[in-house]
Amino acid sequence: MNKDQLIQLLKYKGFSERILNAFAKVPRENFILSAYKDYSYKDVALPIGYEATISQPYTIAFMLSLLELKKDMKVLEIGSGSGYVLALISELIGDKREVYGVEIVPELVSRSRKILKNYSNIKIYEASKELGLKEKAPYDRILVSASADELPEELTDQLKENGIIVIPIKNSIFKITKKRGKITKEEFYGFAFVPLKTFNRKT
Repeated sequence: MNKDQLIQLLKYKGFSERILNAFAKVPRENFILSAYKDYSYKDVALPIGYEATISQPYTIAFMLSLLELKKDMKVLEIGSGSGYVLALISELIGDKREVYGVEIVPELVSRSRKILKNYSNIKIYEASKELGLKEKAPYDRILVSASADELPEELTDQLKENGIIVIPIKNSIFKITKKRGKITKEEFYGFAFVPLKTFNRKT
């Protein structure tokens, strides 16, 4: 499968033109280990080393659609891995606002910074003992790209009013919305992610 075929597949699945255009602009092969380059545009997750993966394109598109990204939003991704989703987010919100990535594996932080060096609005941080990136909060949107056991309260504290968190919890993806200080949850079943690794909890 090549890039055009992947985009046609995502179009058939009903994703918006904005999301399709972001996938068209970002070369997925740049974020994949050389041994897997031939699979760059297959709709599958691929290993990127250090027990991490680059997620299946369909799953990424689904999560991005749940985020309801708009121009000039401030966005945080936790578990940014290869940096591929950060690049897609940047295409969706534009380059006037910064996109923040947090990653626990130092080697992936270094690698993704090099790959994304031409994206001046993407900032990637090595994860600390505190989940998220509190010093840059609050955020319009937070995306978690690994599976937690439960919704971490410290992330809802870093979310703006009317903000959205999209997070895998066990084998579901949840869309968390914060309105008038109250949290609402929508659950979408049937997904698999690598576990969210943190310093201060077992997940």
